[in-house]
Amino acid sequence: DGLEKCAKTNKLKIDFSDCKDDEEKALVLLAASYSAGIDIIDASDIGIALQLEAKRMLTEKPNNRFRLKAIAGGGGKGQRILPAANSYEGATLEDKVEKAAAIVPSLVLECLIELKTNGVGDNKNVLIEMNIDTTRHQEIQVIGNGEWCMTMGGRDCSLQMHEQKLLEVSVTEEELNEAIQTAVKANKTSEANQLKKDLDILIRMEHEGAVFGEAVKLDSLGTFECIVDGESHYFMEMNTRIQVEHRVTELCYKLEFTNPENPGDSFIVESLVETMMLLAAHGPRLPKPQRILRSKASVEARMNATNQALQPHAGGVIENWSNPIDGEIRDDQGISMHNPDTDVFMKYHLAGAYDSNIALLLTIGNDRTSTYQRMSEVLRVTELRGKDLATNLEFHYGLVNWFLGNNINARPSTNFIVPYLTSVGLLKQAADDLDLSFAYQQIGQQAIAATSGVDNQQALKAIFARKQILLTRPLAIMLEEPHMLAGWLSLNQDKLAIEDGKVVFKANPMRILADTYHFLNMDYCPNKPASHMIWDHDNEVLMEAIAFYDALKEKLGTDDFDVAQKALAGKAPNGIDAAQWSQAQAAHVGFQAGCEILALLPFLAQTTGFFDLKVNDDLSIDIPSKLTEDELQKQMAKVLVPPPVANSDEILAASGGMFYSCEAPGMPKFVEVGSHFNAGEPLYIVEVMKMFNKINAPFSGTISKVLIEKDGEIIKKGQPLFKIVPDEVAIEVSPEEVKQRREAATQSFLSAL
Repeated sequence: DGLEKCAKTNKLKIDFSDCKDDEEKALVLLAASYSAGIDIIDASDIGIALQLEAKRMLTEKPNNRFRLKAIAGGGGKGQRILPAANSYEGATLEDKVEKAAAIVPSLVLECLIELKTNGVGDNKNVLIEMNIDTTRHQEIQVIGNGEWCMTMGGRDCSLQMHEQKLLEVSVTEEELNEAIQTAVKANKTSEANQLKKDLDILIRMEHEGAVFGEAVKLDSLGTFECIVDGESHYFMEMNTRIQVEHRVTELCYKLEFTNPENPGDSFIVESLVETMMLLAAHGPRLPKPQRILRSKASVEARMNATNQALQPHAGGVIENWSNPIDGEIRDDQGISMHNPDTDVFMKYHLAGAYDSNIALLLTIGNDRTSTYQRMSEVLRVTELRGKDLATNLEFHYGLVNWFLGNNINARPSTNFIVPYLTSVGLLKQAADDLDLSFAYQQIGQQAIAATSGVDNQQALKAIFARKQILLTRPLAIMLEEPHMLAGWLSLNQDKLAIEDGKVVFKANPMRILADTYHFLNMDYCPNKPASHMIWDHDNEVLMEAIAFYDALKEKLGTDDFDVAQKALAGKAPNGIDAAQWSQAQAAHVGFQAGCEILALLPFLAQTTGFFDLKVNDDLSIDIPSKLTEDELQKQMAKVLVPPPVANSDEILAASGGMFYSCEAPGMPKFVEVGSHFNAGEPLYIVEVMKMFNKINAPFSGTISKVLIEKDGEIIKKGQPLFKIVPDEVAIEVSPEEVKQRREAATQSFLSAL
């Protein structure tokens, strides 16, 4: 008997005589091993067992991906995705399944190592389940004292990446009812119908959460988590603990506890942590409370130490953080507090040994729109500076404005963020191919050439020179910062566009420019450093333009740019002196000169298909198929965060963190001196902010020298790790070739003017 042999091999004295079957024998054997402090099942055994199960599941559903999840994990840690069988090449399905299942043991080991549960006596249980990519993730806040149980609304946590939530928004009956009424009044039938479905689902989830909690005698706070798909929802799990995002709920509702023997005797609790303490101390004595509305909507943005591609970035130092503004709720662990004695900001080092979360930023409102607008304002004015510092602040600013610019009621699924990042990466890739200075010079030369008279040409030349920094500086910032660009494009897509291959301004470019400086938090302020605001002489020109168009609006009775353009192209309107009108026409020409450069931004959106990622009438999001391609997603992640520039004979650290040469102690190293590696094969593991990342080779070659002496060393991004001999010699592109390529790409934009 295998079980008896196992007991004998491990010197465990067990009497199996009272066991009815093999299952009972196995349980007795496991219990004895726990008592003896030994493992009779190790990670390799679990990997082999899961590999067999994976083959069955991959065969049954060859188009589906599967998730390996260690029991001890949470928050995205201890999980890995197993690719679908049909994503592999193979003559038969059996061949594809074999290739897909081959990596299961190593994935299991990665899950356990990431959680540091691969030692003797650790919980090594690992689940395999079908990975559902296109669902919405909602959770209900549940509270109970062991006898009664109630709910406090829901939270939508669908905006997440690597199972880590990024933006969480409240889901309340009050807000949904108001949103339905607004949609009905606007004749948005499909939107109203979807909102009604969401309201019905919320009511059902809250009822089921309360029934579930009462059945299990929940005596604290819990979270009833569900998957929402269409008109249905499915129970996922119940967490009997408070969640990081609990503030989203407590900002919407408070609880009133009333003495059942004296209705006039009551008290109100606004903190869920305080509620937990009350339940722990007085649970059975507490009457069932009544929930009272505080705000109809709230939203929470998790600010993390991650780079532009949302990958953990450790080692940065926060040297300054602006103070919270009115309406901003900031939970930052005290990081932004000043020294109480000197009122000087205390520098904070973002060590790689901790989770990447820095702060939780929250806002409230009477509806989802006002809540997001307040969050956008918080993100707009937040100033966070330091050395080697990377956060997702710009990502959140772009994302929040994407929803404000498309449809605030959009219902994203859990697979939204990566395609969104990919579309932002495409913007950055296209932006890198353009030459802003060259484009502006060409626009100026063409305008001057089309102007008659030497004096007029000289005047226009001076205007273009005077306005160059005013017009190009904010554009240069957004071309460098693609998340800002994504937010700006989303908000301004109705103000200027490319129609039939040509640029069309639907709003006054100078007003768009003023709004752009505000969007970038670069409004003129005498106390600001010049590098952080519009320059004073540029601000004078901009304010003169705004004052001019305000006066024109008063004269014409409209601010419609098309109407103003046509009026200024004709004779003086009644009541306006012809000479004064001539001056107005000249001023208009001067103010509009060079503004065509603003069209560079929607041109990027047009060429990359940025606006193809859009919200449908039923609030679902249309994700173009190309944005879901795995290879393109990986490429755009590298565009957003380019790898360190290396010589052809070395491999540099892709990120900072703790270096490991093998998967686990005692296992063979990925590479040693003399090892040949192929592109895509693992070279090392870096642990950064509790996440273990296996770094693969960017190209093929042979290791000539290992530059890191031992495992566990802290490395920095760009640090040389290996000396190598590449299989192919890299061909360097000359600066002149780069210049020619960028100018050629820029010419395609100029032709659209």
